[in-house]
Amino acid sequence: MKIYDLRTPALVADVHVLEHNLDTMAAALPGRRMRPHVKAHKCTALAKRQAAKGHVTFCCATIREMEGMAAAGLGEDLLLANEVLDATALGRLDARVTVAVDSDATIEAAAKGGVKEVLIDVNVGLPRCGCDPEDAGRLADLARARGMQVRGVMGYEGHVVGQEDRGLRVLQCEESMQLLLRAHGLAGGDIISAGGTGTYDCNIWANEIQAGSYVLLDTSYAKLGLPFRQGLFVWSTVISVAPQYAVGDCGLKSLGMDHGNPSIDDADVFFCSDEHITFIPKTPVRVGDRIRVWPAHIDPTIAYHERLHLIDGEDVIDTWEIDLRGW
Repeated sequence: MKIYDLRTPALVADVHVLEHNLDTMAAALPGRRMRPHVKAHKCTALAKRQAAKGHVTFCCATIREMEGMAAAGLGEDLLLANEVLDATALGRLDARVTVAVDSDATIEAAAKGGVKEVLIDVNVGLPRCGCDPEDAGRLADLARARGMQVRGVMGYEGHVVGQEDRGLRVLQCEESMQLLLRAHGLAGGDIISAGGTGTYDCNIWANEIQAGSYVLLDTSYAKLGLPFRQGLFVWSTVISVAPQYAVGDCGLKSLGMDHGNPSIDDADVFFCSDEHITFIPKTPVRVGDRIRVWPAHIDPTIAYHERLHLIDGEDVIDTWEIDLRGW
């Protein structure tokens, strides 16, 4: 099959870019220094490629991802880096399971669900989940009292990873990690888990990094000058042409838009509708032409699609199910 045979819109990845990115991260953070976050791609076939590069521990964001990874034989060391109030399914998995906790309630849920190991999730500046660093010791003691092992702490500097000024990114990362180190001193354990694609190379305080988007990158991370390449796009067909603009057949329902508009080579994107992308081409296009639409955020973009097509040039060499979608 050729790329032109695909029904559009289609999610497509360049296999050579994928391999470059996987190799680059494996060289930078070998083995257990890297805990890939599968929320970025939700695909066990891609996770197996990561494992083949030596990254055999994984992060998940949902119970569905944990279940799918375990079923695929990728359960050597799975971290649910998210709070849940019903951990029953996790306690039954044929895998090593660790769960993030940040309160008495989530600790109690983990214990009732049969979870054996936890990380204390710490707020390091991103207004999302995580306890106050000063409360980490008390929560760790409570988890141990409920019979669970506290493996360490985690904290995500998500407010930092997209900072385009590298100097500020390093400074703000250090500020966040000082909070996490304080919490680690109180909670104990061997693991200090943090980081993302934007801070993978400057977070020297965490001993494992939870990067995900590096696998195929997006236009947001491409601004940071990282050694990874953009390799994921939505393959779209031009379905209408007007004197001042043209329209493709992909839109809000096939593109993650939380980081802004996608990009199109040799064109300016005007706006996106449910199933349309309106753009201003710099060179003439015709109805029926195909375009590559580069997402600003790959994680939600991938989650919109049922399958990912891998290409080598114009050849479609494989198709992977996005089998960890949903909840």
